Amino acid sequence: MSPSVRLQEMIRVIRGARTQGEERGVIQRECAAIRAQFRQADNGGRSHNLAKLLYVHMLGYPAHFGQMECVRLIASPRYNEKRVGYLGAMMLLDEKQDASLLITNSIKNDLSHSSQYVQSLALCTLACMGSAEMCRDLAPEIDRLLRASNSYIKKKAALCAVHIVRKVPELGELFTPAARSLLSEKNHGVLHGAVILITELCERNPETLEQFRKVVPELVQIMKGLVMSGYSPEHNVAGISDPFLQVRILRLLRILGRNNDLASDAMNDLLAQVATNTDSSKTAGSAVLYETVLTVMDIKSESGLRVLAVNILGRFLLNNDRNIRYISMTSLQKIVQTDHNAVQRHRGTIVDCLKDQDASVKRRALELSLALVSAVNIRSLMKELLLFLSSCPPELRAHTASGIFNAAERYSPSQRWHIDTILHVLTTAGGDVRDETVPNLIQLITTATELHCYTVHKLYRALITDISQQSLVQVACWCIGEYGDLLLRGECEETEPVQVTEDDVLDALETVLQSHMSAAATRGFALTATMKLSTRITQNVDRIRSIVSIYGSCIDVELQQRAVEYNALFKKYDHMRAAVLERMPVIDKNSPGHTNGESTEGTIKERESIKLKQGEAVLIQEPTNQVCDLLDLLGGTDTLPQASPALSSTAPDSVNNSAGVGGDLLDLLGGLDLMNDKLDPAPAPSVMVYDKNGVTLKLQCDKPTGTGLTVTLTATNATDNDISGFSLQAAVPKSVQLQMKAPSGDALPARGSGQVTQTVLLNNPNKVSLKMRVRVSYSSQGSVFQDTVQIDSFPGPAWN
Repeated sequence: MSPSVRLQEMIRVIRGARTQGEERGVIQRECAAIRAQFRQADNGGRSHNLAKLLYVHMLGYPAHFGQMECVRLIASPRYNEKRVGYLGAMMLLDEKQDASLLITNSIKNDLSHSSQYVQSLALCTLACMGSAEMCRDLAPEIDRLLRASNSYIKKKAALCAVHIVRKVPELGELFTPAARSLLSEKNHGVLHGAVILITELCERNPETLEQFRKVVPELVQIMKGLVMSGYSPEHNVAGISDPFLQVRILRLLRILGRNNDLASDAMNDLLAQVATNTDSSKTAGSAVLYETVLTVMDIKSESGLRVLAVNILGRFLLNNDRNIRYISMTSLQKIVQTDHNAVQRHRGTIVDCLKDQDASVKRRALELSLALVSAVNIRSLMKELLLFLSSCPPELRAHTASGIFNAAERYSPSQRWHIDTILHVLTTAGGDVRDETVPNLIQLITTATELHCYTVHKLYRALITDISQQSLVQVACWCIGEYGDLLLRGECEETEPVQVTEDDVLDALETVLQSHMSAAATRGFALTATMKLSTRITQNVDRIRSIVSIYGSCIDVELQQRAVEYNALFKKYDHMRAAVLERMPVIDKNSPGHTNGESTEGTIKERESIKLKQGEAVLIQEPTNQVCDLLDLLGGTDTLPQASPALSSTAPDSVNNSAGVGGDLLDLLGGLDLMNDKLDPAPAPSVMVYDKNGVTLKLQCDKPTGTGLTVTLTATNATDNDISGFSLQAAVPKSVQLQMKAPSGDALPARGSGQVTQTVLLNNPNKVSLKMRVRVSYSSQGSVFQDTVQIDSFPGPAWN
C-alpha cells in the first residue's frame, strides 16, 4: 500500500476541515492507513508515516500505537529515520512506558556513534524522558562525553547530566570533577550548561556546595568578561552580552554566597559593577539587574550595595512594563522589614502604583504601602490609603480595611484621629470589614472618655445619612444608647453641636429597627440602645415602652427574648431599671472577645483560671434558691437578692457592678453561665494535624454543648519567608452543619513570629462520628501552594 498523502497535504486538509466531525474523519482515515503501513515488514515510508502520526498526537488524538515504530526507527542505521524515531520517543514515550526500556541499548550505542549529530539525538532523548534506571545505566557514558573535545557534544551532555542529577541525586558526585573542568571552556553554550549543572549539584548536596565555593573567583572573572566585553553579534541580545549566561552565573553566585562571608566579599565588587553598567531600558538588561538585586539581597553584602539594589527596584517601578513593576514590588515586599529606610525613599512611586489598571500590580502596591506605614508617615500615607479605599475594586476592600485598622492601631497619633479613621473606613466600606471591628471600635470609644460627646455626635450624623453600612450602624446605635444624654445636651467643644430632640433620636433608632437593610444583630443593637435611652430621657419613656413591647412577638428569637426581658424590667423590676441600664464600664481590651485571635497560650490559661475562680466564688456565695430566682425572672418573688461582691468585682462585663444581678445587658442570666463555667474541665490540648514545608496546623476542641462543638485551628510558619494569602477551607459529613468564622488574618510571618487562627462551629444533631477535611492554601515567594489534610479523630471530649 502506497502512502496515502504527504505530511504537508494532510496538514492542509485537516486545517481546511469546517467542522470537528470532518476533522475527526480525516484523522481516522489517515490513522487507519498508517496502521496498515506499520504492519508491512518492508516499508520505505516509515519515517514519513511516523511524522504524520506525531502531528496527529500534537492535535490531541491517540497515537500510542506508534510507540513500537519509534523503537524500530531508533535502531535504524539511517539518520533521517533515527531522527524521527528519537523525536517520536520524546513525544510518545515516558519513563512509565515499558517500551522506553527497549531503547536503552540503542541510546547507549548511539552515544558512542562517530557522528556528533547522532550522539546529540541520543543525549536529547535521554535528557527528555530518561527514567531512573536508564540514568543509572548510562551515567558513565554521559561523564565520558562531558570530557570530550567537541563543544557541541559537551553542552548537550551537561544538560543531560542535569536531568540525571534530578532523577538520581546520588549520581551527582560522578559529575562533580567534569563540571569543575567545564568552567575553563570559552564556548558560551558549554559554559551555560556547566553553570546549570553546578547549580543543580550545589542545591542538592551541601558538601558539593563547599567544594564549589572555591571557584567563586573564577565565576567572577567570567562574569566580568561578559559585562565589560564589546559588541558580539553571536551572543548579543538588545545590547547585553549573553544575558542568559549572566543570569545563570548570578543565580549560582547567590547560592554560593549565601551565609558565607568569604564568598560574599569576593563578589561584592562584581555585583556593584553589574548594577552600574547594565542598561535597564531593555528587557534583557532588566532581567540581569533583577537577578543582581536578588543576589545582593540574599548574600552577606555591604549596606551601600543593598541600598543600590533597592534603588534599582525603585527604577523598575517607573518601567512601562507591568510585569517588571510587579516583580519589583514583590521583591520590595520581601526586604521592606530589613531595609525599611531604603524602601521608604520610593514611597511616592509605590503609592502611585495604587492607581495602576492591573489588578495584580494594584494588590502588590497595597501590600507594600501597608508595610511602609510608620509613626512618622502615618497621617500622609493613611490619606492615600483612604482615598484608594473609596475607589478600589471590591475584592481588595476587605484587605485594605483590615490593613488600615492594623496600621491605625499601631501608629495612631491620637485617639481622635484613630476614631475618625475607623469611622471613615466604616462609612466607605462598612460591609467589607471583619466581625471583630465593631467590638474593637466600641472598646476604643469607651477608653476615650473625653471624646464621648464628639463621637456620639459624629456617629449620629452618619446614622441619619446612611443606614446601609451595618458595622457603622451597630457602633452608632451602641454609642447613642450609652451616651444619648450627651447627644441631647447639644454641647460639644470638639465639633459643631447639633440640636437633637428626643423624638429625633428615637426616630433614627426606629428607622433602623424597621429597615429591611438591617441585619438581626443590628436590630438587636438598636433595640438595646432604645431601652438604654429610657434612663437617659424623661419625656418619651412611654414611646420607648411601646417600641419594646412590639418586638415581644418578633419572629426573630433573639430579638424577641431581648424585648421580653426589657418589658420585664419596665413592669416587674422597674426599680432596678436605672441600675441595670447604666453606662458600661471601660472595656478591657485583653478581656475575652477582644483578642482578634492573637492570644498566647499562657494568656488563655490565665483567663481560664480566673474564670474558674469566679465560678467558685459564685457557688460559695450564691445559695440554690437565689439561682432559682434568677431562672424564674418573670415570676416568683417580688424582690431579688443582691449579687455577691465577688461577682460584682471580678466580672468586668457585667452591666451593674453595684447591683450586678443582670450580668450581661444582653443576657440577664449571665451570672448563671458564669456559674456553669466552673463545672467545665480545662480545654483539651491542641494536636498537630498538618506539618509540611514548614507550615503547621494545630487543632483544639472545646467541650461540646448539646449538639454544638467549637474547633479552633491555629497555623504557624517556620520557614524563612513570609506567607501571604493563607486560607483554610473545611468540609464535614452531610449530617453535620459547619460555620467558619472570619480568620484572624491571611499572612503568616516567617520563623514562627506570628500565627493565624480560624474558629469553626460544628452542629452535630445526630452525634455521628465526626470527620473533617481541611484544605490549606497559601502563597510563598510568588508560588501558590495547596494541600488537603484528613482529620479522622478529634482531641478532647468530642463525639465518638
